[in-house]
Amino acid sequence: MSDADPQARRNAPALALHVPEPPFRPGDTPDFSSIPVPPAGAAPRPDSSAEARETFPLTDALVRVLDEDGRAVGPWDPKVDPDTLRKMLRDMVTVRVFDDRMYRAQRQGKTSFYMKCTGEEAIAVATAAAMHRDDMHFPTYRQQGLLVSRGYPLVKMMCQIYSNPGDHMKGRQLPIMYSDKEHGFFSISGNLGTQYPQAVGWAMASAIKGDSRIAMGWIGDGATAEGDFHSAMTFATVYNAPVILAVVNNQWAISSFSGIAGAERATFAARAVGYGMAGLRVDGNDALAVYAAVQWASERARSNNGPTLIEFFTYRAEGHSTSDDPTGYRPAGEAQAWPFGDPIARLRQHLVALGEWDDERHDALVRECDAQVRAAQKEAEKLGILPEQGRENIESMFDDVYAELPWHLQEQRAACLTEAGHD
Repeated sequence: MSDADPQARRNAPALALHVPEPPFRPGDTPDFSSIPVPPAGAAPRPDSSAEARETFPLTDALVRVLDEDGRAVGPWDPKVDPDTLRKMLRDMVTVRVFDDRMYRAQRQGKTSFYMKCTGEEAIAVATAAAMHRDDMHFPTYRQQGLLVSRGYPLVKMMCQIYSNPGDHMKGRQLPIMYSDKEHGFFSISGNLGTQYPQAVGWAMASAIKGDSRIAMGWIGDGATAEGDFHSAMTFATVYNAPVILAVVNNQWAISSFSGIAGAERATFAARAVGYGMAGLRVDGNDALAVYAAVQWASERARSNNGPTLIEFFTYRAEGHSTSDDPTGYRPAGEAQAWPFGDPIARLRQHLVALGEWDDERHDALVRECDAQVRAAQKEAEKLGILPEQGRENIESMFDDVYAELPWHLQEQRAACLTEAGHD
């Protein structure tokens, strides 16, 4: 039978493509009963020095610590002391209050853009608590909890959002794309996926220098489809880089659900298997599970036992950004139907179960955080909001780019000075 003979293929089925579609659209009733919810404490915990292949079953499982009653159970229980738990709770509440106020500020026309991390607060906050302060993070745009947890001034964050004279980045970054070397927070990039190879490269450099600091790279589920993801995975594995690579799987990229990036075929954590890298899949709404997984991966990296890919399984409760309307592609009430609950409520419940918290103290905490954020906003707005910014110091756009400014840019800088009325 000749391959060139069309008669030979007459009865063959027509080729077709599969285009992933989310299970629910606007008007549907969301039902997450098909998502397995393994009991807390069921996942085994290998030693942090174990061979990568021992973790492969954990890429399809789900590391969980907090049970339905708020108790910490199982081998992954990190046994965090109450003071640390209370600090984590405070940081998570602060992030949520901060997000709400900055969202309102954008809607009031005070800035151009904002992105919330509602429902994902435990991931960044618990990670910060589990790692060393001088470790380096290469974040995306929903890890503001890293800065809050490390004591970064809220006023400074707001000045960056407003691009006012208090913005130490001089208005050169989109609002919320923070950067601060002292706090181990690398510049956020709007080109998604770039953080991964940068984190691996930084970790390799740390190892070459004989340093003790590790790096953590962050990416969303959608950006795992970028080539940068795979390049970073290869380099991290081949060179045994002291790095943690996090995939925040919140079910949605901008207007497209995680199936477009391959979530229908396998978990994102399972991608570690093909590279021979240790992998974990973690309940991202369980602050103790996040803490335990990051602590485990940190120990592994610091002991030269290799990198770890961690998938944080969570849900993006809000829109992608203030420029996105999720009601156009998601049904109402989907966030409330998410089976893994609210991370703040779950950590609060755990502290109450320990006898270390109560409703009165929690209400007081929310009031304190709200007052702190309001005061910071008032202070930041003394320096102005985005629409009020003029052309003052416009010539600074030429600074910090070239060691020696090229002649044609010198001419442009001079023209800016002349237009601004300077000699």
